[in-house]
This record gives sequence, structure tokens and C-alpha cells, in this order.
Amino acid sequence: MNLINRCKLVVLDEFDKSLQMGFQDQLMILFKALGGNQKHLLTSATRLEQLPDFLPFRNPETVDFLADEAESKLRLRVVHTRSVDKVETLMRLVAGFNQEVCLVFCNHREAVERISTLFKEHKFEHGILHGAMEQIDREKNLIRFRGGAHNVLIATDLASRGLDIPEIKHVVHYQLPLQQESFIHRNGRTARMHAEGQAYLVLADDETLPAYIDKSVEELTLSGKLKLPPPPRFTCLYISAGKKDKISKGDIVGLLTKKGGLQGDDIGLITTLDFSSYVSVKRDLVNKVLSNLKNEKLKNTKVKIEIAS
Repeated sequence: MNLINRCKLVVLDEFDKSLQMGFQDQLMILFKALGGNQKHLLTSATRLEQLPDFLPFRNPETVDFLADEAESKLRLRVVHTRSVDKVETLMRLVAGFNQEVCLVFCNHREAVERISTLFKEHKFEHGILHGAMEQIDREKNLIRFRGGAHNVLIATDLASRGLDIPEIKHVVHYQLPLQQESFIHRNGRTARMHAEGQAYLVLADDETLPAYIDKSVEELTLSGKLKLPPPPRFTCLYISAGKKDKISKGDIVGLLTKKGGLQGDDIGLITTLDFSSYVSVKRDLVNKVLSNLKNEKLKNTKVKIEIAS
């Protein structure tokens, strides 16, 4: 029997986001193949005004887990700046976080790329994320971010929902979204599960607060010139073997400790993909471990190990 005919339950997480990101055709093919005889569980952060025609049901039962009375521990502040100084103001703000994890939101990928270029000119380490990037490049930037090799991620709203990224201490709105819903989703990356969080609005002198933000929002004044924070604690290493090469996280730890000369607490997040792996290693030990592992094998297979590009 075809395995798809044995499927009894279909679960799709972030269903509304999948539609927004342009996966209608793929979902249509999926549901057509399934035939519609299953039970369905579709999660969504927002209520869809109209369900797609390819869904095999029309009036689903809705379960709402949002608690309107929950007290938010988000602190919202605005930083005013001249238009010509906006990126520099952003860098001064983020530098003041002293490598605490930060997510910077822009409305358009062109803004992400432009800001990234200026950050690079100042040798300010960071990652980027937007929809025009190749999937593998998105994946690698998220791996670095999750593993502490980048503590600043400059992104479009692609990073506001549906991604496996860590608890964020600071959310910065370099550009404010037109819709309140997007603003809420961005801020939802911090102050989660009763934790405290900070959100900042970088507002140029030719910009105004949208109607959905209280005009009495607290102001933050930055002092001093730009002073770069220390580099991230970890560096991300690339290994040219992964799960389909029968490589496990335990194999990688064994190589790094037995042959690379590292201790357990020198090693951070390990991510294994199909044919590659990534591991965070304390920055000051990277040259040592690369030297020790030169020409070493992983499970009797010669692999390339280098700083992730």
C-alpha cells in the first residue's frame, strides 16, 4: 500500500505564513495527493479571512490559545536620529548591547543588504536573512546566529515567525511596518514565556510613528561615539560530512576533544545537515583546533574542516 494512503492526520505549522511566502502550489499538490480523507490540524498566528480552495474543508473548528489578559514584559523605547545618521545610530544602539542577542528588522531586503554593507565597512560582525537569499545561505546564517557566532541578525519579517531561533534579548525596528500585526509578530521574538525583553524604534527626523503606536513611548538618548563591542564568543566551523554520511553529533564531539584538543565547554551548538555539519567553537581556540585536525579523518573518512563561509 502507498504510504500516503495510510496517512491519518495532517499537521501543518505556520500555515498562514506558508501561504504568505508563496507555497500555495506546493500545498495544492500535497493536498491533492492526500485526497482529503484525513483529519487536519493547521496552526496559525493569525486568522485567515478566506481559506484556500485546495483545502478539503470549509468551516474548521478553531481553538484559540492566546490569553489576552497576559501581562507583557516588553519595554518599548524610541531612538530619534537624523536621516543621514540613521545607520550609524543603529550601530551605536546595537553596539551598546555588548553582544547580547539582537534582531534588527527592516521592511525590505534592499535595506537589509544596504545596512549589512555599512556594518561590514565598520567590521561589525553580523548575519542577514531575507527572502531573496538561497535556502542554504539562510540556513547557514541562522546556524551561526543560533550558535553564538553572530549575535546580531539583520532581517526582513521572514525572521518574525516560524523560525527556530533563540530567545532574543533585543528587537530593533530599523523600519516600522505598516501593519500592527507585523509589529506584534516582530516584538514576539522577545519577552516570551514571562521573560523580559527590549524593543527599540529607530525613528529618523522625517519619519512619524504609525497610528498603532502610542505617541508617549519612552525616549532613549544615545551618548558617545560608536565603539564596537567585543567579537562574538564563538566561531562557526564547517565540516564536509553530515547525517547521510552516518556522522552524528557524538562523532563530532569525539573528534574535537580527542584529536582537536578541546574540552567539552569549548564546544557550542552542533548542527548536522544531510551532507555537512556546523559546530560552534570558542573563538580563541579556532586556530588551535584547525591546526590539530589538519589531515585528520572523521569515522575513517577524510573531511574538510574550516571556518564556515
